[in-house]
Amino acid sequence: MAQNSTIYKVELSISDMDRHYYDSHKLTVAKHPSETDERLMLRLIAFALNAHEHLEMTKGISTDDEPDIWQKSLSGALNLWVALGLPSEKVMRQSCSKADKVIVYPYGGRTADIWWDKIKGSTTRFANLQIMRFSEQATTELATLANRSMKLQVNIQDGEVMVSLGERIVYLTPAPWKAAA
Repeated sequence: MAQNSTIYKVELSISDMDRHYYDSHKLTVAKHPSETDERLMLRLIAFALNAHEHLEMTKGISTDDEPDIWQKSLSGALNLWVALGLPSEKVMRQSCSKADKVIVYPYGGRTADIWWDKIKGSTTRFANLQIMRFSEQATTELATLANRSMKLQVNIQDGEVMVSLGERIVYLTPAPWKAAA
C-alpha cells in the first residue's frame, strides 16, 4: 500500500530587504513520502527567495512535468520555474523553453558538486537559467527545523538568508553557480 504525503502547515514571514518584499504566507505543504526534511525546508527557502503574490507550490516531486514552485502571469504564461535537486540537461532545456526564468537550487554536497562538473558546460546556452547552491552544512542544519507546524521568519539582506523558528536560527548563503543573462 502506498504511503500518503505528510501535511505541513507553515506560516512563512518574509522580510527581503534586497527586493523590498515584506509579506506573510500561510502555506499547506505536502511532503511526499520520498522527500527528505532537507528538501522540504529548501523548498520553503526557495519560495521565500522568490516570493511574489502569484508564486505557488506545485505537485513538484510527484509529477515529472511541473517544477517545485512556479509563478504564472494572469494570462497563464510561466514567468518563473523553480526546481530543486539535480535535474538532467534535458529537463533544464525543457524548463528553459517553457518559462521566462528558470532557477535551480541543487543540494546534496559532493553529489551536487559532481553533477555541476558534469553539466555546467551544457548550461551556458540557457540565458534564462540561474543555478544557486547552498552548502551541505547549511541545508543539513536547516532540515533540523522541520516540523509539522512551523512559524518561520526569513530575513534576506545582502544575499544572506537568516531563517528563524522560535529561538533557533540557521544562516544560509546562496552561491551562484550560474547567473541568468
